Amino acid sequence: MNIYFFKISTLLYFLATMVYSVYLILLKDDLLRWASRTVLLGFVIHTLAFLSRYVEAGYTPVTNLHESLSFFAWMIIGVLLIAGLRYRIKMLGSFLTPIALILMLFALALPKEILPLAPVLRSFWHPFHVIFAFLGNAFFTLAFCCGVMYLIQEHQLKSKRMGAIGKRLPSLKVLDDLNYYSLKFGFPLLTLGIITGAVWAEYAWGRYWGWDPKETWSLITWFLYAALLHQRLTVGWRGRKAALMAILGFIAVLFTFLGVNLLLPGLHAYSNW
Repeated sequence: MNIYFFKISTLLYFLATMVYSVYLILLKDDLLRWASRTVLLGFVIHTLAFLSRYVEAGYTPVTNLHESLSFFAWMIIGVLLIAGLRYRIKMLGSFLTPIALILMLFALALPKEILPLAPVLRSFWHPFHVIFAFLGNAFFTLAFCCGVMYLIQEHQLKSKRMGAIGKRLPSLKVLDDLNYYSLKFGFPLLTLGIITGAVWAEYAWGRYWGWDPKETWSLITWFLYAALLHQRLTVGWRGRKAALMAILGFIAVLFTFLGVNLLLPGLHAYSNW
């Protein structure tokens, strides 16, 4: 049943992405409303997919690459809905929904069987670690999209040629504020993800930190975002510099999430894709 819900939610995210794409061309607000409603319905059904898989598996279903990609996409759409309630940026879904869709399509191509839980994953700390880590990454995805939108808007303002997208993008100040809002929530969540992961490692392997590739790159990512927040708060970094750093940080997030697991051998590598 969970795969059935998963496929329906993927289809809905695909339809929403298509409607957002048409909206960017025609700029009709009715299309935007339909896209937003489709995303919301997709999120509800995606939630059912996650809950049904939890019931079927008997544990938090974030243990392999298929489940992790799906969970990351679910978190991204959740953050999109939260940010949309506060900032009401019309274009936000046009940037975030395709990212979630790409993750879902990759997950769709991977093995989906529910396997017995590995002993190392049978831990009280497992759900806390994955929730903090993925929610933090979802906020960093939002910061990345804000950075991309900021650069697009800045370029169009400087060139004095406002295209269709630029006319629908919010002001540079709003994008910069949302970038900071995303970092303000994402960084503490990443910190909690690392801390709970360290406590879990002590229970599983008898040490808090072992410089496993995943641990090392998580720390590198943490330092990147710590530097960005420090520069924002003390030096007053805003605008283009902050946007570029948010994009760089997201690249580190992706490498930590996927590159390390698939390319570098270690204790965190997915045993089943």
